[in-house]
Amino acid sequence: MLIGVIADDFTGASDIANTLSKGLPGQGGLRTTQYLGLPSSAADPSVEAGVVSLKSRSIQASDAVAQSLAALEWLLAQGCEQIVFKYCSTFDSTKEGNIGQVGEALAQALGVKGVVACPAFPGAGRTVYQGHLFVKDRLLNESGLQNHPLNPMTDSDIRRWLGYQVQSKVGHVAADDVRCGADAVAQRLKDAADADQTMVIVDAISDADLVTIGKAVAGHRLVTGGSGIAIGLSFNFIESGRANGNGAAFVGTDGPEAILAGSCSGATREQVDIHKSAHPALAIDVDDVMQGKTTADDLVAFLRQHEGSAPLVYSSGTPEEVGLLQRRFGREAVARMLDALFAETAQKLVAGGLRRLVVAGGETSGAVVSALDLGALTIGPEIDPGVPVLLSQGEQPIALALKSGNFGAPDFFTKALERLSGQ
Repeated sequence: MLIGVIADDFTGASDIANTLSKGLPGQGGLRTTQYLGLPSSAADPSVEAGVVSLKSRSIQASDAVAQSLAALEWLLAQGCEQIVFKYCSTFDSTKEGNIGQVGEALAQALGVKGVVACPAFPGAGRTVYQGHLFVKDRLLNESGLQNHPLNPMTDSDIRRWLGYQVQSKVGHVAADDVRCGADAVAQRLKDAADADQTMVIVDAISDADLVTIGKAVAGHRLVTGGSGIAIGLSFNFIESGRANGNGAAFVGTDGPEAILAGSCSGATREQVDIHKSAHPALAIDVDDVMQGKTTADDLVAFLRQHEGSAPLVYSSGTPEEVGLLQRRFGREAVARMLDALFAETAQKLVAGGLRRLVVAGGETSGAVVSALDLGALTIGPEIDPGVPVLLSQGEQPIALALKSGNFGAPDFFTKALERLSGQ
């Protein structure tokens, strides 16, 4: 294994696994496997990039650090030469963490400073300029992410936001330096390390900038960022002859299908509206869930009744609706109950023969795949930027699409089910 990734949620893990597997156009990528949770045994020797999927984004910082260090230990035991800490391209966190604490802990364990922190993903509209994070043409804190139910992003200055979470001063490499090329970026990172700066925000407004940054960190033990930061990393190993750029062949799977949507993002709400206009859909009444009136059996019955028609079950609501429910029942209680509901539903569906599953929402995806305990997943073709097909291993494989809330085209759900079947 050459590159090891520690991802703070399951959809983000799929995102960066897709980036590493795809690589640069015309160059190919690395043979990549995604692990659902910390593996208990050694990786297959053919794996060149391993992505450990944690559910550590919204837990206590100390717990996130402990889980990440355990993942680091396993990845280093597989021979990894470069570690990537992957977090959301919208820098989902609070002033209390967890991005900074985990990044610093990994840096300390590896004995490095001047570590890149770059959440940019231009393909999905996330760019960093002058240390500020944009979502398309809006500052992060004006993009709708300020209403995130778990990690409201109320400041687009991610240097300042990261500064709340770390012990040392946060460095910055400006867009002008990135345009000067990889050598210039490498020098600025060295300067930051010499100035005792552990984490360094690096501007990036295009994929070309991310390739430049990737070349600049060839040989660096630790890199952090969104999935875009990995665009140029595969190339470093292919160019040096350490990897051959051949990805694994993918064969889809057909059979019973379901869509579970637990994200309240604007993109997911639009996808839900479009899908339910032409397919069976069931809106979850969170009030009834909290009072025990709606159970996983109810959701399973609906989905099985409409098998073959791309049925959807969703709990997505507007920020106002979500806020009202959180005030009534408590934020953590609502999240816990919905995660458990989706997880149990998925377990019952798979036990009953489900073969294709689409899940929207990072927390929802984490709950579902943790409950299914599928182990290692093969990375298949890309559905939409940042979202690949995933295939479990074994005689009866399950094909999955795990979508972060704000990712995917408006027709994502229909498209995803087609890709899962190999179309």
